Amino acid sequence: MITTAIRVARVGSAAELAAAVLLALAFPALMVAALVPSVPAFVAAAAVTYLADHYLHHKGSYLINRLSKVRAGLSIRFLIRQLLLVLLLSRLDLSDSVIFYSTVACFIAFYGLQAPHGALVTLIRNRRRLPVVTRNIDLASRIRIPDAPPRALLHRSAEKVLHLDLFAVVGILLAAGTGSDLVGFVGIVLTLVLAAAYDLALAPYVRGDRIPPNAEKVLDAVDAWLRAYRPETVLYFSGSKDSAYQVNMWLQTMEQLDSTPLIILRERTIMERLTPTTVPVLCVPGGVHLMNMDLSTVRVALYAANVGKNIHMLRVPTMKHVFIGHGDSDKLASVNPFSKVYDEVWTAGRAGRDRYAIADVGVRDDDIVEVGRPQLAPIRTWQGVPEGRMPTVLYAPTWEGWDDNPGNTSLVLAGENIVKALVQADPPVRVLYKPHPFTGTVSAQAKAAHQRITALVEQAAAERVADPALAADPEASAHARAELARIESRLAELTGSTEARDEAEATRDGLVDIERHQEIARLRTEWNAAYWRAFPAWEHRVITGAEPHLYDCFNVSDAMVSDISSVVSDFIASGKPYAVTDSAGLGAEEFKRQNTAVRAAVILSNSAAEMGALLDAVRDPATDPLAEERAELKRYLLGPDEPKSIDQFDTAVANLALKAESRNLGQTARAAAMEAGAGAEGAGVVEAEAGRAG
Repeated sequence: MITTAIRVARVGSAAELAAAVLLALAFPALMVAALVPSVPAFVAAAAVTYLADHYLHHKGSYLINRLSKVRAGLSIRFLIRQLLLVLLLSRLDLSDSVIFYSTVACFIAFYGLQAPHGALVTLIRNRRRLPVVTRNIDLASRIRIPDAPPRALLHRSAEKVLHLDLFAVVGILLAAGTGSDLVGFVGIVLTLVLAAAYDLALAPYVRGDRIPPNAEKVLDAVDAWLRAYRPETVLYFSGSKDSAYQVNMWLQTMEQLDSTPLIILRERTIMERLTPTTVPVLCVPGGVHLMNMDLSTVRVALYAANVGKNIHMLRVPTMKHVFIGHGDSDKLASVNPFSKVYDEVWTAGRAGRDRYAIADVGVRDDDIVEVGRPQLAPIRTWQGVPEGRMPTVLYAPTWEGWDDNPGNTSLVLAGENIVKALVQADPPVRVLYKPHPFTGTVSAQAKAAHQRITALVEQAAAERVADPALAADPEASAHARAELARIESRLAELTGSTEARDEAEATRDGLVDIERHQEIARLRTEWNAAYWRAFPAWEHRVITGAEPHLYDCFNVSDAMVSDISSVVSDFIASGKPYAVTDSAGLGAEEFKRQNTAVRAAVILSNSAAEMGALLDAVRDPATDPLAEERAELKRYLLGPDEPKSIDQFDTAVANLALKAESRNLGQTARAAAMEAGAGAEGAGVVEAEAGRAG
């Protein structure tokens, strides 16, 4: 029941739900205590409202946002508490006392001080909101961006200023309970003085040299930097905050390009979720600002997603436009008709080309270029299960999607059967369960299935730990955990110290420290190695965080079970056996016909009865009937191993840049010829007029 309540209320934990319930009950209790009247009861209920409110704000609870939507926002809740305090004084027959009038005057003055506070905070934030946000771009040498106000002044500022009434409330309640007005006056004075001091502390940050330059100067500085940097290849991206992974997957590829790279983003939320990179990043939320920007040196623009804001870049004729996507699968998104607006569409292998031909959505075959998948370089090729080690099988289902199609994910209909078949396998295997990060965000059934599968894996893991036949090396595990703690501490030090107070400071101080960046990359590699050493090689694991990365899970696994998604296409790069679940019940032949990536897979029904075929292939690769088909499918989906994908990609960029340059030179030549022709025609007209005049 508690789990259901947490889901319905959309809170993160039982403690958060309890705080919400207490907050809802405490305000009626306040009213009853004021009417009775009872000072002790009022004190207890008021304390609950303050503490519950603060806790929910600290947790960033979804309920806080919902309360504001039903006219029970933060300021209203404080006002109600203050009005009930006035009611309490009245019911205590203090309505003719000095403390009563002082209380009313205090709360009126307090709200009077909140108006300039809100205006100052809004003004500071607006003036420090630059028209662009950058990383790895030197704007500090071109414009002056002052320090942000101290974080203590702006972070959760509305909550802080409202809580200053606590001094007055405590003082007034003490005065009501003891009959001594002095303590009430002290509390009132403290509240008003602190509120006024808060306003005075904010005031200097809205004038003079405390505010950044205006938008025009900032954009001029960006154009000056662009003219000096001369970018040639741009990765352009727009999307929701949850789609940041689609651009993050291309960052390393951009870093390896021979041409001069630049990343252009359109949403600030994507910038906040961008993983560290050495490539200059320019976030331009305004379409007009982007269209007026000097991108005259760019010859190739790469697009990772089909979104409406792409038009702001697609309109530029001096560069060639390429759709590179954010994964390779048989889903309809891989053959979106919008793709025909680009000059070229780049696919991993022949399969992508064939998909467009079959879909017949207007993308010409001549405009498709096969470039491989540079992101798959970290995936190691399978050499078989090392002798003496238990085979590892990764279960990596995709999420439920936005519709109710049963073929989207195996979680609901097959997930538990798959995991049971794996944890009960004989000879035994180790199970790694890594679900898609969106799992359960749309479907309650998928979320419940995920929770049951997690419980199954954790229970099986506990049973293995208790099994005396499976020996662990506690000393090695302890050493690895100590190494993990050391690495995590150092990573927190390296990443935390670079955080700025606001985006203006982040833009000013956003130049990458190459040595720091390299150390972070090295530490993350070390962290991954230490993570896998931190527990026995036979221990089942549930992996739900961003780390270890999916590809790291690929590398420690000997086989995988998944659904139709780019995960399958990526895993094929390893050459390892894999299984895909036909959750929609199409039948093996039809399932293979509709989905290229499963042609070399073991096809599982929802009962997972076919799991034995996958496990047999892992235990004895020599008898694996699908080995040759997997190798052929790998070439078909991802292209040849040689030349390396990054080299294919770089060559494609260079070739398209030459096409763009050729087009631009042709345009220049035609314009010059037309101008010359117009000049000659004008001269002829003058001569003719002169002849007629003569």
